[in-house]
Amino acid sequence: MVTTTSRRTRGARRAFAGALLAGLTLFTSAGAAVADDPSASASPGDEGSGPTEAGTTFRTATALQQGQAGTAQASAGDYLYWVFPADTGQRPTVKATVKLPEGEAKRSASTWQIDVYDGLRRRQACQYGHQTRKAAPDASAVELSCVLRTVRSWSEPWANDPLPGSYYVRLTVVNLPADDLGLPFEAEVRADSVDQGGAHHVDGALAEPLVPGISVTGASGTSQARAAGEPEDGWASGWWTTRWLWTVGGGVLAALAAVFGYSLTRGRGRPAHVPHGV
Repeated sequence: MVTTTSRRTRGARRAFAGALLAGLTLFTSAGAAVADDPSASASPGDEGSGPTEAGTTFRTATALQQGQAGTAQASAGDYLYWVFPADTGQRPTVKATVKLPEGEAKRSASTWQIDVYDGLRRRQACQYGHQTRKAAPDASAVELSCVLRTVRSWSEPWANDPLPGSYYVRLTVVNLPADDLGLPFEAEVRADSVDQGGAHHVDGALAEPLVPGISVTGASGTSQARAAGEPEDGWASGWWTTRWLWTVGGGVLAALAAVFGYSLTRGRGRPAHVPHGV
């Protein structure tokens, strides 16, 4: 009887160890599973040729897909606008390069800046990056960058958290002598993002992403939201998150732990010296 009980205990321990190893494998592969899910992360846009012009207001902003590079030629003092989509769980990064004219006599130093606004035209703060930079008089280019906070699926009305929808990029010079206004320059803007998974997931979701015109339909009955920037594969539903994997895996491990504990505490069964019927 003792030998049988020992074998059962060893078997239960082996089963528990195998289940624990399987659970750890499930958790470590959660990130890869989410990356393969098209609804969990937006696919980058076409990395080929992007738009070659920029808007001058929010309403005329040029649409970009993530991964595309938009270029434009303008004059110092102009405001240039682009718009790109960002979905739940993404942390967008905006980069801009300003190419200044070479050979201009007596060109002064200039300060350039990029600002990012959400679909409600609320200015979003940069976590880090070079949002504002000063270009020396002999500089040929200046590079700017802005890393936003992770986009949340929902937030309180009073909060200024990034939410799914359109994000506007504005590029302009903020400090330039009046004599240098109107000098030509070339600009290139690119938006990319990193999927942060379920670490920043919150309960709740917006009824619609913050995209201008998403509730307006044209004569053909189709939404006009794509003109303001929409992911090529559509917006994420918001219900899927890696927390589902953690919840299911935790439940499985808890059930196996209960079975293992029962196998250790149920005893050796009926003693051999006790007669039947007692």
